[in-house]
Amino acid sequence: MTRYQRLLLELPQTPATWLITGVAGFIGSNLLETLLGLDQCVVGLDNFATGHPRNLEEVRQRIAPERWARFQLIRGDIRNLHDCRQALIFVPAATGSPPRPVEHVLHQAALGSVPRSLEDPIATNASNVDGFLNMLVAARDAGVKSFTYAASSATYGDHPGLPKVEEQIGRPLSPYAVSKYVNELYADTFARNYGLPSIGLRYFNVFGRHQDPEGAYAAVIPKWIAAMLRDEEVFINGDGSTSRDFCYVDNAVQANLLAACAGTEARNQVYNIAVGERTDLEQLFRKLKQSLAKNGVRYARAPRYRDFRPGDVHHSLADIGKAQRLLGYAPQYDLQAGIAQAMPWYIAQNLAPAPGSSWPHTQLAAR
Repeated sequence: MTRYQRLLLELPQTPATWLITGVAGFIGSNLLETLLGLDQCVVGLDNFATGHPRNLEEVRQRIAPERWARFQLIRGDIRNLHDCRQALIFVPAATGSPPRPVEHVLHQAALGSVPRSLEDPIATNASNVDGFLNMLVAARDAGVKSFTYAASSATYGDHPGLPKVEEQIGRPLSPYAVSKYVNELYADTFARNYGLPSIGLRYFNVFGRHQDPEGAYAAVIPKWIAAMLRDEEVFINGDGSTSRDFCYVDNAVQANLLAACAGTEARNQVYNIAVGERTDLEQLFRKLKQSLAKNGVRYARAPRYRDFRPGDVHHSLADIGKAQRLLGYAPQYDLQAGIAQAMPWYIAQNLAPAPGSSWPHTQLAAR
């Protein structure tokens, strides 16, 4: 039995109170579904700048009502220290039940995307640096047991070595990469000076259900699948040899829960969260076509090639040995298995209207 399998058995026996920032986002909503399924109490904080009410509605539809009642949503912004402080208190829905302090923070809120940060570095800094610092201060003052945050493989910058190991980074290639590296520096400083236990998870190209296929900053897998389902052209940036270590979202959920419950020896460090396998964009294109065909969708177009995007690294591959040793991380899905799991969801989202186009105002706690 893996460490994660044991944790899944232990958590329902000892329910805790969690905060997920960016709860309506891609990874945040997947974390919410897992934690509610494990009978945990969850506060969610989101300003819905990039998150979607439909993600929360999907979770609500899949979760038993008595479990959904353990979720409290706050429409707020990590750029506001007051909102961060308020989100660290869970107020039970049951009348007369006392408020509970949050024990574990899973900080996912951020403005992602390298191109977005190049277009608007001030907005990226405000959310990813100022907002991160607000959450650290609020978590420090609340005395939380753990603070797990979304770091990024963008931190490796122009370092040419493969696979990427946590102790060797280069110069950042974008404002986004700078902001995520600053997060690591701040977390380390708060650990040293205030004793705040934290763990950073350097995500490598996470994909899966609830990932938005629309917009200029959409990730490659959902964007390509959406184009294929509409029989539109797929564009490859570069010559097709650019490679990534694609990581299915359930692996990222596993890493967050393991990090939050990790022992002292694993804390105050950063970890690569990936699969440890490299796939180039031409290979990815073929895998997506094959998976669509298995689901009854034929796509006959060839991809079109265009220039590399500024700020992008050409190759990325993670060494996950440190996470395996200290966290007990054992990714359950490689790229092929992850695509197989996610494809029915992607198809359903493109063939039917998204549920929950607006979130009931009665469910919002504007505090």
